[in-house]
Amino acid sequence: MTPRLVVAAPSSGAGKTTVATGLMAALTARGLRVSPHKVGPDYIDPGYHALATGRPGRNLDPVLSGEHRVAPLFAHGAGAAAGGGTSDIAVVEGVMGLYDGAAGKGELGSTAQVAKLLRAPVVLVVDASSQSRSVAALVHGFASWDPEVRIGGVILNRVGSDRHEAMLREALEEGGGVPVLGAVRRTGAVATPSRHLGLIPAVERDAEAVRAVREMGELVAAGVDLDAVLALARSAPELGRPGAALRPWDPAEAVGSAEDGSPPLHGRPRPVIAVAGGAAFSFSYTENAELLAAAGADVVTFDPLRDASLPEGTSGLVIGGGFPEVYADQLSANAPLRAAVAAFAASPSGGPIAAECAGLLYLGAELDGSPMCGVLDVRAEMTPRLTLGYREAVALSDSPLAAAGTRVRGHEFHRTVTVPGADQASPAWGWRSWEGRPVVEGFTSERLHASYLHLHWTGAPELARRFVQRAARAASAAGRDEAG
Repeated sequence: MTPRLVVAAPSSGAGKTTVATGLMAALTARGLRVSPHKVGPDYIDPGYHALATGRPGRNLDPVLSGEHRVAPLFAHGAGAAAGGGTSDIAVVEGVMGLYDGAAGKGELGSTAQVAKLLRAPVVLVVDASSQSRSVAALVHGFASWDPEVRIGGVILNRVGSDRHEAMLREALEEGGGVPVLGAVRRTGAVATPSRHLGLIPAVERDAEAVRAVREMGELVAAGVDLDAVLALARSAPELGRPGAALRPWDPAEAVGSAEDGSPPLHGRPRPVIAVAGGAAFSFSYTENAELLAAAGADVVTFDPLRDASLPEGTSGLVIGGGFPEVYADQLSANAPLRAAVAAFAASPSGGPIAAECAGLLYLGAELDGSPMCGVLDVRAEMTPRLTLGYREAVALSDSPLAAAGTRVRGHEFHRTVTVPGADQASPAWGWRSWEGRPVVEGFTSERLHASYLHLHWTGAPELARRFVQRAARAASAAGRDEAG
């Protein structure tokens, strides 16, 4: 099994992303094949991980995918089947503080839970900028809180000087038990700029992002004992039951065993599923596209900022998350593509559409006053309020993505609100708020599913199969029309 470790911290803001991404970049620079992973639903950090390693950044989220799938998904990402060859080491970046999980759900979704599911040692990144001997008490507390979590080393971050480092190391040696793997100096040289939803995605920064990742790697390589890190990762035990190797997650197997009972496509033309990408729609889970392909689709990416038309032969359209609010004027200016999307939605022989968060905004009538595609009678605008959290939802209406009654776990993360017009579609999802209040959200029709809810389809692979089957029907119908 792949050597592995989890990079965690006592809290958000300790420098976890810088250290984790820097470790990935430094180890890759050594010639190692590094498999990058991120705990939780976040889309942005995996983009930096991909730049650092040359492999897709993959999420490990027990809430969205299910606890039982975490280790198989890890094995899939780290293995040769996922592309790039079997990895030499896997680095898993945690989320929030080590023991912080989904609200009101105990350890569910926490970095600690994922570390236990992967049987992986933890490297604790400690922001040492305002402490000296107290660091030993902090590390001792985290190391002793849960005996099933093995903190195998500490990386001291934002260290001010040689003297400061010596004081920190002396305190940790006195406390005993957890070795120091390195000390990263306080510096403003590595810039990872943020905005309203966190870091700016790597795809938007281009050369600047590449330079930032390289600098993270150099910073970590200068302050961290990479040989000690490798030795710790190699100490991780085998995954799986005694005498039985762990089976990696397989997208073909997943769509072949979905719960709705309908068979995957066999012997039929592969429908073209157009998936929005580029700077405005950078939020996507790698496994979602893998599931679409395994269900029988040809997945083709297009960029709504640049492309004037949908990919040739499109019979299904997926528009995921991202930052359309940042690019509203440019998206609006691409009138030919907006017209093509509207025509696809209106065509009697058109295929299914699944839109998620940013996709919902793009399909609406307006976003902050800029005209969008007009598929939905919805106007959207930015607000100061952040909507954030996991949701346990049930499909309220049949749609090309989900049958009524389908239960999923999803995640909301946005600062926009939508104001529906008079022509309202059926709702997509219903759930209970933290206070127990019923919430109805999203829009559906026979061919459309649009919602704020982000879904990792590994948790409900029948969504991919249902969507591809609808696209295949549309492709077959279009073929018959052309033949006639």
